[in-house]
Amino acid sequence: MAALCLTVNAGNPPLEALLAVEHVKGDVSISVEEGKENLLRVSETVAFTDVNSILRYLARIATTSGLYGTNLMEHTEIDHWLEFSATKLSSCDRLTSAINELNHCLSLRTYLVGNSLTLADLCVWATLKGSAAWQEHLKQNKTLVHVKRWFGFLEAQQAFRSVGTKWDVSGNRATVAPDKKQDVGKFVELPGAEMGKVTVRFPPEASGYLHIGHAKAALLNQHYQVNFKGKLIMRFDDTNPEKEKEDFEKVILEDVAMLHIKPDQFTYTSDHFETIMKYAEKLIQEGKAYVDDTPAEQMKAEREQRTESKHRKNSVEKNLQMWEEMKKGSQFGQSCCLRAKIDMSSNNGCMRDPTLYRCKIQPHPRTGNKYNVYPTYDFACPIVDSIEGVTHALRTTEYHDRDEQFYWIIEALGIRKPYIWEYSRLNLNNTVLSKRKLTWFVNEGLVDGWDDPRFPTVRGVLRRGMTVEGLKQFIAAQGSSRSVVNMEWDKIWAFNKKVIDPVAPRYVALLKKEVVPVNVLDAQEEMKEVARHPKNPDVGLKPVWYSPKVFIEGADAETFSEGEMVTFINWGNINITKIHKNADGKITSLDAKLNLENKDYKKTTKITWLAESTHALSIPAVCVTYEHLITKPVLGKDEDFKQYINKDSKHEELMLGDPCLKDLKKGDIIQLQRRGFFICDQPYEPVSPYSCREAPCILIYIPDGHTKEMPTSGSKEKTKVEISKKETSSAPKERPAPAVSSTCATAEDSSVLYSRVAVQGDVVRELKAKKAPKEDIDAAVKQLLTLKAEYKEKTGQEYKPGNPSAAAVQTVSTKSSSNTVESTSLYNKVAAQGEVVRKLKAEKAPKAKVTEAVECLLSLKAEYKEKTGKDYVPGQPPASQNSHSNPVSNAQPAGAEKPEAKVLFDRVACQGEVVRKLKAEKASKDQVDSAVQELLQLKAQYKSLTGIEYKPVSATGAEDKDKKKKEKENKSEKQNKPQKQNDGQGKDSSKSQGSGLSSGGAGEGQGPKKQTRLGLEAKKEENLAEWYSQVITKSEMIEYYDVSGCYILRPWSYSIWESIKDFFDAEIKKLGVENCYFPIFVSQAALEKEKNHIEDFAPEVAWVTRSGKTELAEPIAIRPTSETVMYPAYAKWVQSHRDLPVRLNQWCNVVRWEFKHPQPFLRTREFLWQEGHSAFATFEEAADEVLQILELYARVYEELLAIPVVRGRKTEKEKFAGGDYTTTIEAFISASGRAIQGATSHHLGQNFSKMCEIVFEDPKTPGEKQFAYQCSWGLTTRTIGVMVMVHGDNMGLVLPPRVASVQVVVIPCGITNALSEEDREALMAKCNEYRRRLLGANIRVRVDLRDNYSPGWKFNHWELKGVPVRLEVGPRDMKSCQFVAVRRDTGEKLTIAEKEAEAKLEKVLEDIQLNLFTRASEDLKTHMVVSNTLEDFQKVLDAGKVAQIPFCGEIDCEDWIKKMTARDQDVEPGAPSMGAKSLCIPFNPLCELQPGAMCVCGKNPAKFYTLFGRSY
Repeated sequence: MAALCLTVNAGNPPLEALLAVEHVKGDVSISVEEGKENLLRVSETVAFTDVNSILRYLARIATTSGLYGTNLMEHTEIDHWLEFSATKLSSCDRLTSAINELNHCLSLRTYLVGNSLTLADLCVWATLKGSAAWQEHLKQNKTLVHVKRWFGFLEAQQAFRSVGTKWDVSGNRATVAPDKKQDVGKFVELPGAEMGKVTVRFPPEASGYLHIGHAKAALLNQHYQVNFKGKLIMRFDDTNPEKEKEDFEKVILEDVAMLHIKPDQFTYTSDHFETIMKYAEKLIQEGKAYVDDTPAEQMKAEREQRTESKHRKNSVEKNLQMWEEMKKGSQFGQSCCLRAKIDMSSNNGCMRDPTLYRCKIQPHPRTGNKYNVYPTYDFACPIVDSIEGVTHALRTTEYHDRDEQFYWIIEALGIRKPYIWEYSRLNLNNTVLSKRKLTWFVNEGLVDGWDDPRFPTVRGVLRRGMTVEGLKQFIAAQGSSRSVVNMEWDKIWAFNKKVIDPVAPRYVALLKKEVVPVNVLDAQEEMKEVARHPKNPDVGLKPVWYSPKVFIEGADAETFSEGEMVTFINWGNINITKIHKNADGKITSLDAKLNLENKDYKKTTKITWLAESTHALSIPAVCVTYEHLITKPVLGKDEDFKQYINKDSKHEELMLGDPCLKDLKKGDIIQLQRRGFFICDQPYEPVSPYSCREAPCILIYIPDGHTKEMPTSGSKEKTKVEISKKETSSAPKERPAPAVSSTCATAEDSSVLYSRVAVQGDVVRELKAKKAPKEDIDAAVKQLLTLKAEYKEKTGQEYKPGNPSAAAVQTVSTKSSSNTVESTSLYNKVAAQGEVVRKLKAEKAPKAKVTEAVECLLSLKAEYKEKTGKDYVPGQPPASQNSHSNPVSNAQPAGAEKPEAKVLFDRVACQGEVVRKLKAEKASKDQVDSAVQELLQLKAQYKSLTGIEYKPVSATGAEDKDKKKKEKENKSEKQNKPQKQNDGQGKDSSKSQGSGLSSGGAGEGQGPKKQTRLGLEAKKEENLAEWYSQVITKSEMIEYYDVSGCYILRPWSYSIWESIKDFFDAEIKKLGVENCYFPIFVSQAALEKEKNHIEDFAPEVAWVTRSGKTELAEPIAIRPTSETVMYPAYAKWVQSHRDLPVRLNQWCNVVRWEFKHPQPFLRTREFLWQEGHSAFATFEEAADEVLQILELYARVYEELLAIPVVRGRKTEKEKFAGGDYTTTIEAFISASGRAIQGATSHHLGQNFSKMCEIVFEDPKTPGEKQFAYQCSWGLTTRTIGVMVMVHGDNMGLVLPPRVASVQVVVIPCGITNALSEEDREALMAKCNEYRRRLLGANIRVRVDLRDNYSPGWKFNHWELKGVPVRLEVGPRDMKSCQFVAVRRDTGEKLTIAEKEAEAKLEKVLEDIQLNLFTRASEDLKTHMVVSNTLEDFQKVLDAGKVAQIPFCGEIDCEDWIKKMTARDQDVEPGAPSMGAKSLCIPFNPLCELQPGAMCVCGKNPAKFYTLFGRSY
């Protein structure tokens, strides 16, 4: 008998069969090898794949083994146990009862059947061995005694022991629990694929190293090879002898091996050169190809102009004659190429007579000089795919245009047709994947070679620490999606971290140049072994040495204070007893004492350290950190990558390393505690006898996907708090008022330095506003910090905007009168240039002109600041020389000249600083109150001593002489608002307001008020994405959260959702809809049942796989939608037509784990929505509800949010998966020129009821079952984002009154020092009275009585939050029995009599609601037009509009439109280029479709006008 071969899938080995092999190998010749599936090969034509069949066959041919029993009764019993193990014992639900049954049967037996070992024992034992639940039973000792005895008895035998050890599947077998749901993307089922018949290919060109884009292609092909038990062909595309190099073939094969890919067959395109040439000659003879000698540039121009070549109509004979010249490689032949004769008028450029063959006289690596003509890849690929039996050709979407050419060649030659499946190309930010560009880096010497860790090559990323498993998991997470996105490298490294974190041993390394010795007085030199990994004992132990002298990081030492207890990792708590410093204040050493008995580590700083020991010397190490080679994240199509080369992308640090580092080998991955993961690039070498030097251990930093820096010193929060405490406690004692410098030179220096800091601050802000590269911003910030430090060193005080030091002020005060004239002239120039900028913006001038004018303005402002020492402020020209004649030192009030008075004056100022700092740091109320109390006491002492109130030195060093003028400015501040708004200053206006604020208020007499960056720093029309982000955060709508894509909805935004909910909930209840709630968790089986329905968001499903530390028996999904949860319940509840209709709605949250860039409200991983699901007896009832709900959604947008919408029906391509049809409302955002889907209402027909068996007895035909008709509908918190973008402006939110949680805000004005306490209290009482009256009229109102902000600040604040009406009331208004109302939408100011408050404000609110809707409607009307041709449509799109175009409704046509309109479009900064998609087929189109009208594609008759546009 021929030898048998058992093939075993190592991922799911059949233990039963392997045990049987162990018991029959004495009687049967059988071998075991690893493969893709479990299979017993008996002969060329016979193979078994079912495990039980394999067992029976082996037992029957090994007759002496007795494995199949000795009689018919035992045969039957064994069959029972085989079935038992495959059914009951493999079921989660029936496992407990199955084990009980097993325990009962084994109560009086050693073996399950008979008196010897049989297949029954092998099969049942193997099933239990692979069961996670059984392993858990064993650990917890819950197993029944007889089963445990039997299992242990068999496990102790040699055969069971060897199989169990070699093929360890404990807890991994999918008998009890399915495999853990992995973080994988959607792998589309290949059309027409059959198990065992799929053949795919991976065809790299041997012209360079493989990069991770190739790795994705290879791993995707391997995925389908394995899953369909098919065949993978590795084919070298060697059609171009100029590029092919045999060296690259070798490295590519090594790279493929590194990825653990095992192709079934290796081939070359050159293997088929003869066949390909015959096919080319066949095309010539059939008149389907011709030879052309047109020069390359001319040919390119002709193809672009769709002009036929002069040789296109050559005879066959002429073509064959020219072909022979090409084959000979003659001078004439070298000028020719063979072209397919397809269609020079085609819209697809790839079909305009593409080149099939070209003449090249270079020798080929494999065929030498045999050929002088070589096929193009596009010609050879379909032929070789067909010849080699490829069933499915996987290609990236960039080849989409060539697919038509691929199929033309197949059909023209009459050969077998493979199926092309497209997937998205892997695009990575800050990276080039082009071999040509990568080769340039290597040739220029900018990298070390093709395996440089900065390179995206497979070797490069593996050298940098990427694991093959991490790379495979990342590729798997992308799936075979066609969505083209630019990925951050962080995502890849985050997957890699999951692989290395559980197994990487932990070591220590300290920055050598900054180590500080610590003398631990009572420590002994000794060694202990500790775990290499704190959570994984399998990683083993490492020696740790302790001694009286240890080293720590200098950055850690800086955070310590004497008497502090610090935790030394792997040692224990140690008290710092003494800190030694040198003359410069730098720490030179520390004294410490052990406190190991104290085990409280919760509130201590944890640090790493190394001991000084002769038994274990520290190892020198070099930590290498790499940055991106390209500084720009995404390069434009025509941008030169060489302009963005990072010349400083490699950084090295010399470290003092753990003694254990000497044992590292090349490629070992470790974690340096508190520094990150590293891979050993070069192991440590002891002192060489040749060089007399040791070679350090070189470690390369492995990114781990997080963007925050690893902590390398003591607790950052602790450091911050400690420094704050030190400053607070020392402020009253150590901060005297800065003395005026005695020399004019010093004052001059500080003035210039102050101006330099201010200018550099503007540079930093401008870089951030322009979204400059991080490296540029970091460099500018570093320079700013250096200048601030220099300023502090020179003046003795911190730099504060608008508050120069006394020395700087003195400089200004001593300038000559001619200098003052210069300042005034410069001031006038700035004012004039400001007018120019405003005028250009008002006229909507080109952006280049505006930018140029703004740069000129900034330059003048900087020059003014340098000249005068202060910021330019509109309306405040530089004062004359006389006004600054008094020095700062004389600014203290008369009567405060006593020495003790001066000391007390300084103490009040310092305590004021303390109060401000505590408030800025949001300290506890008790702390703030205590500090304020102390401030008030000091002020009282000062008044008692001097007889006058304490008054601070103003920002300019001179006392404010004209109080009435200041009060008048403060009072009239609100009156300037509309003018500023009209001027369009935006950010500038808020700045000027801020700088004009009084220095009084809360904590008065404590210097100038801190300037807060309250307003928006981005403009809606210039940078929509940044504007949107600032609006929703600064208006307090959302707060960012530490889970990406999830956001905190603050009350300001949630109240809008509540308004929508209240309206919609009341309306649907009128229709008979009831509210309910279904669980958030969905079983895997339920999702699988409706996989076609959830296919679109399958990669976005989030899974729960663990409970605590225990793996769940079955992964559970978090609902992405609720059809799969609700409809099975409907099936139970509906039995008769009397049970219908079922109309339920739930308000809930859903989770969709999107890979795309998240945007608050618009695209989030968790969002709130309502989802309604109904079931009816008839189609018409369901259709009626669809439109009723759609109209309610339209009312939400139009009546509540004041946003006009277009009602319509989705096209076949865009409709809800699994539904009959989808209706929708579409809104438009003119700022981006993009539409956005507002809400949808779906008619599901009977599709879901058939799937979930929602049936009822039809009363018309008794006894027959009828499937229910269903509809579903949903509205999400996306509505809030739409409202923000439609109505918001450059001052912030604009809330429609009907959804604003505060419709009116009451702000008291005119509170000055001259106002008596009685008048102040009367004003506050009046504000509260307005509040009570308006609440009584059902107007939502809030009163802002905060005394620590000026009225101007409050105006800005509530405008930013979008409150519809601001009610201003002051003492004069009270006397006149009136108030001022300011509209947020227009800025209009209305003076209203007090008695008419309720009626007038109600009307104003309705007017605002109407005005917002009217304005948005006009906007939509302007931006929605009719286009009848593609060219006109393209122009409309480029103008930022949407259009209704004649459309045939075909999916292919829609894809074509999207592709044709995607050329070179930049929709908004940071957004990808996109083509237009169908939005809806409007119920009321702008014009009627004329008979005979054609679709814009020009191929099919149009069926309807369809709204197309770019969309979110």
